[in-house]
Amino acid sequence: MSERSVGSVMWVQHYDDIVIGAGHNGLTTAAYLARAGRRVLVLERSDHLGGATVSAEPFSGLPARLSRYSYLVSLMPRQIMADLDLDLRLVRRRHSSYTPLPADPTRGILVDNGDRAATARSFTQATGGARDFAAWTRFYERMGRLAQRVFPTVLEPLRSEDAMRAQVDDDELWRAVVQRPLGEMLEATFDDDVVRGIVATDALIGTFADLHDQSLRQNICLLYHLIGGGTGDWDVPVGGMGAVSGALARAAADAGATLLTAARVLAVDPTDGTVTWDGGEARGSKIHAGCAPTVLSSLIGEPMDSETAPQGAQLKVNLLLTRLPRLRDTTVDPTAAFSGTFHINESYTQLQAAHAAAAAGKIPSPAPCEIYCHTLSDRSILGSELDGMHTLTIFGLHLPPDVFSSSDARRRATEETLASLNSVLAEPITDVIARDGNGELCIEARSPQDLQDSVGLPGGNIFHRSLQWPWAQTPQQVGTWGVETRYANVTICGAGARRGGGVSGIPGHNAARYVLDSH
Repeated sequence: MSERSVGSVMWVQHYDDIVIGAGHNGLTTAAYLARAGRRVLVLERSDHLGGATVSAEPFSGLPARLSRYSYLVSLMPRQIMADLDLDLRLVRRRHSSYTPLPADPTRGILVDNGDRAATARSFTQATGGARDFAAWTRFYERMGRLAQRVFPTVLEPLRSEDAMRAQVDDDELWRAVVQRPLGEMLEATFDDDVVRGIVATDALIGTFADLHDQSLRQNICLLYHLIGGGTGDWDVPVGGMGAVSGALARAAADAGATLLTAARVLAVDPTDGTVTWDGGEARGSKIHAGCAPTVLSSLIGEPMDSETAPQGAQLKVNLLLTRLPRLRDTTVDPTAAFSGTFHINESYTQLQAAHAAAAAGKIPSPAPCEIYCHTLSDRSILGSELDGMHTLTIFGLHLPPDVFSSSDARRRATEETLASLNSVLAEPITDVIARDGNGELCIEARSPQDLQDSVGLPGGNIFHRSLQWPWAQTPQQVGTWGVETRYANVTICGAGARRGGGVSGIPGHNAARYVLDSH
C-alpha cells in the first residue's frame, strides 16, 4: 500500500524516484537509480512489464513468442548492458538486405556483409554498371565515420551543433545530412532508383515525410538508423524483444526497485511530487516519465514542450509460416534473402508516390514494406513442435492514422501489404501461412491506432514524437541531458527525450545521470 494511517493522520509513502511506465527506458532509469541506492517505484498501466519491448504468443495454441512491436536492436549502447549486468545476447546478421527489382522481381540486390565481391556483382547485375556500388560504398564509409564520432556522445551531456560538426569533421557530409533535404543527396549520389530507395527507407521508419521535406524529419530519422553502436548494424535479440525488457526488469528488481503493474497513473502534481494512480498515491522527490510527453502533459494538466499531436506512419504485420516462401528470383537463396532486411516496392519513386497517396488519405498501392525473419537468426522463440516453421515481421511504410479512418482500413491495408509481398514471390504467401488452434491464418496486424490503444503511443508514433537531432539546438540546451522539463523534479526518460527513439535505453540512462550528477 502507498498510504498508511497512524492514529488519525494519513501518511503518504515517499520514494526518491517514481517512474511512470515500465517500457525499456523506464526500466533502465529504475535500474540505474536503484543500483545507486535510491528508493524507486515504477508504475505500469498494463498487466505486464516492457511496454512496446515485449514478446507475446499472438496465435492461439501455438508456442511462438513473437516480438510483438519493436523487433531489432541497434541503438542500445554496450555500456548500458555492462553497467546493468544485463543477461542479453544480440546476434549480428550476415546479410544486410535483399531488394527485388520492382520492374523485374526475378532479379535483385543482395547486400552480403561477409562477401564484398558478391555484393558488388549483385549491384552490377541489377544496375547495369559499377558506379552505384562505388557510390554506395563511399556513402556508407562516410556515414560509418560519422556514426563513430556521434554515437559515443549519446550518453554524455548535449554538445552544441558547432561542436558536433567539428567532431564529425566532414563539412560536405554534414551539409548533406544535417542542413539540406535528404532527397537532394540521394539524387546527387546514386543514379539507380532502387538503390536510392534502399538508402531512403532508413529515413522513413515510423516517419511520414516527403524525402524533400524542408523540416528534415527524414534526415534525422536516417541519422538515428545509421549511427547505432557506431556501426549502424541492427541486431537480433536472442529470445525476442521480451528478453531485452526482461533483463532490464530483473536488473531493476534485483537492485531493489518496486515494480507495479496494472497501475494506471491518473495525475501528477509536480509541485509536491504526488503521483496518483488506480488504487494508490505516493510522493517522489523526482518523477520520471517513460510515457510520451503528450501523456505527461495530460497527467500534469498543462502542455510540456513537445508536439501537441504526434503521429506514427506504419503498419506492422506478424506472420507465422510453415516454411519460407519461394522467390521469383531463383538466383538467391531464400534463407539469405529473408535473413536481413527484405525491401519490397521501396524504390525511390515508389516511396515518393506512396507518400503522396497517403497524404491524400489513400492506402498506397503498391504498398512499400520491408520484412525481417527472426527465426533465421534465433529459433529459441519457437516451441520444438514448430520445427521448420518461421516468423515474418512485415513493416509497412507511409501508413499514417488518417488512412485508417474507415472500419475496414486495417484489413485493406493488410491485404495491400500482402499483395505487395506476393509481387516478388513465386507462390502466394497465404499458401505458407500457418493456421492457429482455431484454424485461423496466423496473421496479426497493428495500425497506428492499435499502438495508441495497446501501448499508449500517441497517434501510434513509435518514437513518442518526431525524432530530434542528438545535439543541442539552443545555447541553453548545451550541457543538459536532453531529458529536462520546466520542472526540476520531472524528467522525460522515454523515447520523447532528445536522443530518444528506438530500443536504446539512452534516455533512461540520461534521466538517471541527470539525477545522480545533481547529488
